[in-house]
Amino acid sequence: MTTGTDPLAPLTQLSGVPEAVAEVRKNVDRLYGHRVMRRRAGEVTSESALRGARASAALEGADWPLEEVRRRTDFGADPEARTIGAALRLSAEAGQLLSVWRTSPLQVLARLHLLAVGDADPSAGRPRHPGESTAPLFPRELAATEGAAPDGPVGELPPPPPADEVAARLDQLAGLLAARAERPTGGAPALVVAAVVHGELLALRPFGTYNGLVARAAQRIVLTAEGLDPKAICPAEVGLAELGTAAYRQALLGYLEGTPEGMARWLRHCATGLGLGVRESTAVCEAMQRGMV
Repeated sequence: MTTGTDPLAPLTQLSGVPEAVAEVRKNVDRLYGHRVMRRRAGEVTSESALRGARASAALEGADWPLEEVRRRTDFGADPEARTIGAALRLSAEAGQLLSVWRTSPLQVLARLHLLAVGDADPSAGRPRHPGESTAPLFPRELAATEGAAPDGPVGELPPPPPADEVAARLDQLAGLLAARAERPTGGAPALVVAAVVHGELLALRPFGTYNGLVARAAQRIVLTAEGLDPKAICPAEVGLAELGTAAYRQALLGYLEGTPEGMARWLRHCATGLGLGVRESTAVCEAMQRGMV
């Protein structure tokens, strides 16, 4: 494949986006330069994964205190517990899927959904294809009886596109990511790519449940694979949860609009969320330095 103009490049010039990207890059670099990262980077990564999972579940309505998530071992008792368990499974395995993501992102998305649903549904992990019913693969009625929570705030959005359009756009997204993998340099920055993957998955909602968890896990994978956060220490989910579900939904509606103003609003929102995630991990590093963790 010949390299060409990155189709995401125009997004980098939308209102406020260049400044947001530069600010996030500066803050991420500062976090990576923290002295704790020289000795305890693995611990920071683990703590980031835990906090990110808790926050991602909170965006789905399962807003548990961090220490409750930390101490619990049973996550199958009720819908909220299952959502927490799903988020933890995604967070634990995301880093192991980087090599597959670079060559087959759709396979990774299927794997992420399978992880989220667990043993609840044998058809989990398979996006809809043309010709299939637009009904969710994991019906919400079954989700309720099995204890797997349907999507939270994203469920309040307009309906997703028909199945054939979902499949076509997933293929386009995979092609875009494959082209980036073959392009040695240049193109849109990682933050923009991650936000587009995140927004597109929430717009398409190819799975019956846990689309939000999968979308945010995919965002984390992109930020790691594209080199902005190679050690996965910046939990953007924490920042998104801190900004609140109402703001999250409003920003996502901007993505769905597809206008320059709407896209810029979504990209800036994702940047702000990541910046707050950097702040969270910086506080973790400071606590470790003081011997409090």
